[in-house]
Amino acid sequence: MAHVDVDINNIQEQFSFSGDLKKKILGIGGLGVLVLVIGIVMLMFGGGHGHEEHHAALEAAANVASVASDGHGHAADVAAHAEGGEHHGGFHWTTVLKTNLWMNAVYFIGIALLGFFFFTIQFAANAGWSTPVQRIMLNFGRFIPIGGAILLVAFLIGNHDIFHWTHSYLFDPTSPEFDPVIKGKEGFLNLPFYLVRMVVFVAVWTVFFFMLNKLSTNEDLHVGSTVHFRRTQRISVAFLIFFGVSESIASWDWIMSIDTHWYSTLFGWYCLASWLVTAVSSITLVAVILKEMGYLKIVNENHFHDLGKFIFGFSIFWSYLFLAQFLLIYYANIPEETIYFIERLRSGNYFWIFVTMLLFNFVMPFFIMMTRDAKRKTMFLKIVTVVIIIGHWLDFYLMITPGVLKENGGMTLSAIGMGLVFLSGFAYVIFNGLTKAGLIPQNHPMIEEGIYHHT
Repeated sequence: MAHVDVDINNIQEQFSFSGDLKKKILGIGGLGVLVLVIGIVMLMFGGGHGHEEHHAALEAAANVASVASDGHGHAADVAAHAEGGEHHGGFHWTTVLKTNLWMNAVYFIGIALLGFFFFTIQFAANAGWSTPVQRIMLNFGRFIPIGGAILLVAFLIGNHDIFHWTHSYLFDPTSPEFDPVIKGKEGFLNLPFYLVRMVVFVAVWTVFFFMLNKLSTNEDLHVGSTVHFRRTQRISVAFLIFFGVSESIASWDWIMSIDTHWYSTLFGWYCLASWLVTAVSSITLVAVILKEMGYLKIVNENHFHDLGKFIFGFSIFWSYLFLAQFLLIYYANIPEETIYFIERLRSGNYFWIFVTMLLFNFVMPFFIMMTRDAKRKTMFLKIVTVVIIIGHWLDFYLMITPGVLKENGGMTLSAIGMGLVFLSGFAYVIFNGLTKAGLIPQNHPMIEEGIYHHT
């Protein structure tokens, strides 16, 4: 691709968040509210889906347990866990709403965090190609404190409905509901420590965002200086160290602890991959939207090509982790592990979601993004990024909802409406944040490399 000369001192663009884009984003939110209200009315008057499928899943789990038991009482543990799951998953329409709220808060704060993570990676790796789109990545961090606040409220109002381990009687040896497995995790799964972890993680992530955002905007004012760039590099490395620990623990806390008896040593990586590919897809989609609006004039098909390669690569990475976790559990056939997938595959309410999720997250990105041209065409990028965002929303739905609602957790209008409301709010925060400073970093020492990037 031929390059044209660009005046480095005259590349700044100021984004104006108004007109059709704002109307479309607010329209999505309005549609979400309408669907949510209809969904709530249907839940209030329609009730649950019945318990036949859940009892079938419990019976299947007991059968697997009896066959695969290693003689140490594991079959009994799984049966007790299954019965306990029905107890804590008692159906009420408000529980569905609390679960929808929690699931969407977790999903979107993860996208915000991983978008910001992708920004810090650029500085830690001394990457120059991404300079023209780094402000997009950075602004994903604006949703972290908002998502954290929603997450805290959702936990405070729904912890007993969503998290079985929050019931105090489970830790009391004199109680008929005493659970020795959950009691063994009391040092980690207890309300004070859990809330401290949540608040500290979100607070530290937020502090890192505001520090790096300030450095990025201040860099625009200092011509010929690399002081802000070097500080950004150092702080980015510090963030990555903290992120490496906190992201995994957050995924255990916010998602895996819902199925308290079940665990996977791969789970932190699995959530990382799911959030990351969604974040990169969202960054790409925002860049495409801005480009089609006439902004980001220095961004060309070479930049989109690299973003497309990341989308393709991270989709394969997620697929590898999914298959590794699934096949190991399937092959080992240990009751404590298989119950997780039995609940998701034996129920008609979840099986179609499971298949759709695999289609959206692996099959379509793999075949559409395989060619070089597809990564360089905005039409293909828009299709794939939207598909991935929906697909991984379904992924998180499957990670969270079956553990709480059991057979009552099939896809509902309330879940879709809540997702659209969150999507609208998330997009509004990102695009509104882009108005706070120029779209293109000024005085970045690698801006010229970013402008003349070629693949």
